[in-house]
Amino acid sequence: MGDPAIGGAPLALPARGGPGNWRRHNVGRLLNEAVHRFESRVLALLAETGFHEVRLAHIGVTRNLDIGGTRATELAHRASMTKQAMGELIEQCVALGLVQREPDPADRRAKIVRFTQRGLRFLDEFRGAVATAQQEMGERLGEERLQALLDTLWDYAHPEV
Repeated sequence: MGDPAIGGAPLALPARGGPGNWRRHNVGRLLNEAVHRFESRVLALLAETGFHEVRLAHIGVTRNLDIGGTRATELAHRASMTKQAMGELIEQCVALGLVQREPDPADRRAKIVRFTQRGLRFLDEFRGAVATAQQEMGERLGEERLQALLDTLWDYAHPEV
């Protein structure tokens, strides 16, 4: 007995959802809302440490960047975005003083993106902000529920493991 308008199968919904609310109360939407809340908190914590100009898109660069440096094409691949879009984000991160571009010693035509000293400080603050946001989530959900959520999401996101 799915939505008669689309002839679909019924969905398992949270108690707050009803049969007509499947578009707002499904796992994808709820995960997206939870990610938005979590990442907004991380950005707020980063702003408190002096990184108020960093946006979520910039974190897409820094969370995919190896400490020793990474080619821009690899960063784009890891972030599932075009090389052009990643190039724009890298330039913004250069302007923010988080990263720098250097010639790749293996191929002078290519560039390696590396953290600057400020970028490494950002990375340390980012780690702390994520830890704080996750601790706050644990306080809200309870540690047992948070651990179950982490384990469940890991299993779903990594089916090959």
